[in-house]
Amino acid sequence: MTAEITAKPEKYKFPKTFWTANFVELLERAAFYAMFISISIYLSRVVGFSDVEAGWIGGIFSAGLYFLPTFTGAWSDSMGFRKAIILAFALLAIGYFSLGILTYKAIVIPALFVVMIGGSFIKSIITGTVAKASNKANRARAYSIFYMMVNIGSFSGKTLAYPIRIELGIETINLLSALICLIALVSVILWYKSVDQSGEGKKMSEIWQSLWKVLTNGRLLGLIIIVTGFWIIQHQMYASMPKYILRTVGEYAAPEWIANVNPLVVVSMVYLITKLLAKVKAITSMSIGMLLMPFSALLMASSPLLISWTGQSMDVFGLFSAHPIIVMMILGIVLQGLAECFISPRYLEYFSLMSPKGDEGLYLGFSHLHSFLAALAGFVISGYLLDAYCPDPTLPQYANMAPAELAKVYENANYMWYYFSAIGLVAAISLFIFGKVVSNNDKKNGVIVSKT
Repeated sequence: MTAEITAKPEKYKFPKTFWTANFVELLERAAFYAMFISISIYLSRVVGFSDVEAGWIGGIFSAGLYFLPTFTGAWSDSMGFRKAIILAFALLAIGYFSLGILTYKAIVIPALFVVMIGGSFIKSIITGTVAKASNKANRARAYSIFYMMVNIGSFSGKTLAYPIRIELGIETINLLSALICLIALVSVILWYKSVDQSGEGKKMSEIWQSLWKVLTNGRLLGLIIIVTGFWIIQHQMYASMPKYILRTVGEYAAPEWIANVNPLVVVSMVYLITKLLAKVKAITSMSIGMLLMPFSALLMASSPLLISWTGQSMDVFGLFSAHPIIVMMILGIVLQGLAECFISPRYLEYFSLMSPKGDEGLYLGFSHLHSFLAALAGFVISGYLLDAYCPDPTLPQYANMAPAELAKVYENANYMWYYFSAIGLVAAISLFIFGKVVSNNDKKNGVIVSKT
């Protein structure tokens, strides 16, 4: 009994470095999402890139943030976490500040590269710190605190971005992000102490070998490509939705706040859905989520139907009025959030089951490749679809149009969501076929498939 009493507080006790790491993680996520929710608008409206150019630039930037952490994590291990995290926040502060005051095409691309490098360091350093600053008794709680900080940071950053965009301009959001990262940098210098990294880290050659093994494993590569379809649609919250909402509804619409619907749904529902489907095969849970995604995009495409019933404004449960486009966008994002609850917790489980026995950890290091592919493809596709169906109203051919004429330009803007619905449908069907083929092959080879 005495042992239990003395052991219990250890579940709640963490060193100062742990709390510092989580505090700066919150700040970094707030800075990033405040900028990222507006990146597509910023690149076109402030810097002057076309929708297609903005799609390519945003896609490469976002994709790099998913691909580089494995490699910058190795550098962090070799130079030490403290030096690496100081370097990371210094780069982030410089990059964001440059984006805020030097809004020239020749400056913005290098500045985004600086932010990409700085941001890629953070994930591996913070997750590594959380692991090293906790023990077996309190690690689950440690990671729950970490993920809570990630979500608080994401939510608060996007919440702040809207009033700043309206009152001070989009470029000012980047200055806010720079200030937040400067606060994080000072906090790290004052309070962050390096944790023991003995026995950690991989050589670059080992990382490249691991990547090659994943890319030459037909099953894993197939799974990565299929799940990419899901994340392509998810990335439209940042690639397409802000421009689509502002161009079809108006400047005072709040895509920044609309995007916050997703983390609210995920945080409130993921535990319940995961618990309810705990005994269901991972592939079944993922298939349910994948099937929801095309319907989420169809909801976003259905706003003209709602407008035909309600007009340009509709009453929402007597609480407030909203434009039908916003209502359908929110409903679509709610469905996406639910889909994520079915997919994300089970994807890593299924990926590990697909990996060769004994090498699960090696292969899981590149399980995030779907996000790399989806970020690149999602932003690039978005640029072309926006240009075709929801073009920039400041372009010369539209600049002098009367409001009624401009409205005709956007009367088919919702068509772009049909493309994403088709991508989601193909991905859902592909996952179903993939599961059947893998199961049949395993049965032929005498492999136990009950867990998958």
